[in-house]
Amino acid sequence: MAQWTASVSAAHLARLLEPRPHGGGRRKLPAYRGLADGVRLLVLEGRVQVAARLPAERELALALGVSRTTVAAAYEALRAEGFARSRRGSGSWTAIPEGHVLPSRSLEPLPPDAAGTVIDLGTASLPAPEPWLTRAMESALADLPAYAATHGDFPAGLPVLREAIADRYTARGVPTMPEQIMVTTGAMGAIGAAARRTVGYGERVAVEAPSYANVLELFRETGARLVPVALRENLAGWDMDAWRRVLRDAAPRMAYVMPDFHNPTGTLVGDDQRRELVEAARVAGTVLVADETMAELVLDGPEAGVRPMAAFDRGGTVMTVGSASKTVWAGLRIGWVRSTPDVVRRLVSARAYLDLGSPVVDQLAVAWLLRGEVFEQALAARRLRARECRDDLAAALRAHTPGWEFTVPRGGMTMWVRTGDVSGSRLAVAGERLGVRVPSGPRFGVDGAFESFIRVPFTVSGQVAKEAGARLAEAADVVRSGGGADGEGSGLFVA
Repeated sequence: MAQWTASVSAAHLARLLEPRPHGGGRRKLPAYRGLADGVRLLVLEGRVQVAARLPAERELALALGVSRTTVAAAYEALRAEGFARSRRGSGSWTAIPEGHVLPSRSLEPLPPDAAGTVIDLGTASLPAPEPWLTRAMESALADLPAYAATHGDFPAGLPVLREAIADRYTARGVPTMPEQIMVTTGAMGAIGAAARRTVGYGERVAVEAPSYANVLELFRETGARLVPVALRENLAGWDMDAWRRVLRDAAPRMAYVMPDFHNPTGTLVGDDQRRELVEAARVAGTVLVADETMAELVLDGPEAGVRPMAAFDRGGTVMTVGSASKTVWAGLRIGWVRSTPDVVRRLVSARAYLDLGSPVVDQLAVAWLLRGEVFEQALAARRLRARECRDDLAAALRAHTPGWEFTVPRGGMTMWVRTGDVSGSRLAVAGERLGVRVPSGPRFGVDGAFESFIRVPFTVSGQVAKEAGARLAEAADVVRSGGGADGEGSGLFVA
């Protein structure tokens, strides 16, 4: 008997299928063919689950304003291609043809044997800065015997690391005690801990639009209802009128923001807006989670000149998230939460039912790295490499795709690129077939928004950056000519 794990309503599918740019040269398709291609692309992108029950033909026809015959023909085409299955009396549900990679919003990164042929722009991370990582690990191993003689469980984190992180916040102008820090397994572990502590099933979480793809998926998996709040035009910070309206009318339990070199757009929010949002969240009773993992990746000019969100907090409204994975190395999965001592104690208590603690050796390595001079040297190397990649990729895009629009950010690891008349989702599919992987805009939005965008991370330079630009331009030409709708799968690991 046919089984499905979820269903997609006619209204929701109609929103996802709203008309999108495909390029002026795209040939005119019959209505049923366009509908079938649209559903197939949503499945390949992971935005409609595999094994999700599709709406009845009559319901979808009404939602789309087309004939039932058109929907029936589209479903038949999907069945013929292996993207749908049906059983009399049970309806139709999505599927993946044999040989296709199962799509998801967050798949595994490229295997090592593909590195020589595929340019991977799906992950915003760089190789480790050396020799600092190796020296940190050597120092950690030297300190390990004292910890190996203990039980090894430190749910709040090693005292030496909590103290080092607290000192770092104090140096940035936010006096912090070690009791205000809980060490986690990466920033995602910190955000997950905050969400589990704060948000119940079905409660609202306000997020920037666009926002970090993996965090959006984390909130979806916990059953939260996402409320998107658009950034201002030209990525000029937050729309404070929109934020006040959402906090007042939607009353979200939590709000998640990235004020420092936002992922994916690179936006840097100024002090005045930070102060306003903290105060508005306090009045609304909303917990404000500030993801500051990119805060110290300043690539242009002097230091950013903005204060951490917690500097404007008068009573425990802000929970700050940080991580070593962007400033040092993605393989060093050490993150943290900064909050009030009472909240941290409750987070630590809840952790007993999860992972108990983070690896001791990695914590010792990060504690060594956070020493002032050592950290500044490693951070300078990271900034230099990211700046080189950013500038080379921007030059390549200007040379090969002059019609695309983007603002070069002052820091961070990512750039938000408007692809003009080309669908970002179709570009991602065509690009993967041509040897360049790039995440499409809808992965960073709610309900299919940002179809005309892609995210470009600062991870390649020199000739590889030039080749990436050339392959993206070729992929755009494929989409304009009518291709790019049936690639071998466009699921990407997005970090």
